[in-house]
Amino acid sequence: MTILFDMDGTLIDSTPAILESFDAAFKKTGINFPDLEKIPPLIGYPLDIIFVKLGVQTDKTDEFVAAYKAHYKTVATKKTTLINGAKEAVEEAYKFARLGIVTTKTSLYTKEILQHFNLLEFFKVVVGREDVTHAKPHPEPVLKALLELKSGTKDAWMIGDTILDLTAAKEAKINSVGVLCGYGKKEDLIKLTDNITENTLQAVTLIKNNLSKTF
Repeated sequence: MTILFDMDGTLIDSTPAILESFDAAFKKTGINFPDLEKIPPLIGYPLDIIFVKLGVQTDKTDEFVAAYKAHYKTVATKKTTLINGAKEAVEEAYKFARLGIVTTKTSLYTKEILQHFNLLEFFKVVVGREDVTHAKPHPEPVLKALLELKSGTKDAWMIGDTILDLTAAKEAKINSVGVLCGYGKKEDLIKLTDNITENTLQAVTLIKNNLSKTF
């Protein structure tokens, strides 16, 4: 059994750090910061795509991404919290499955945050944005994690809060659970999976119960 977790909106809430970093990027480049309400629905997409969606010209996204990352690394752990029940979810999942992270954050920041919350030891693989050519919703990150874990698709699950996570899981032909503790909307998630839970701990419980039914 393998369980892959998304990060933002699934295990952690780093919204303050993310918003502050976008603000810093726009200020450094001399462009007015867009409406804050436009950011949360885009969390989960690669940074370059988010900046384009916010009106930045494609040929200037590298500058914005660099400015974002320069600030984010100074606040990543300070302004990030665990989602309620996330630690318990990871600890419970570890009892019966091999665990991995599939995220559009960089592996570096992901590992730092997991270490900060004493969770890194539970994960055998972390696949970040720089580890793949195509980010979620492409299945490449999911398939790369499964390959490194030497896991098949039949007994693998993805837990995530956005359509990006669930689409990547579907394209990789693995099971998925959509959680409502993050940025996605139920009406969108339900189109991609029959498994919807309020939070990640409930998602792990659902997977565990499903496992017990197979024996």
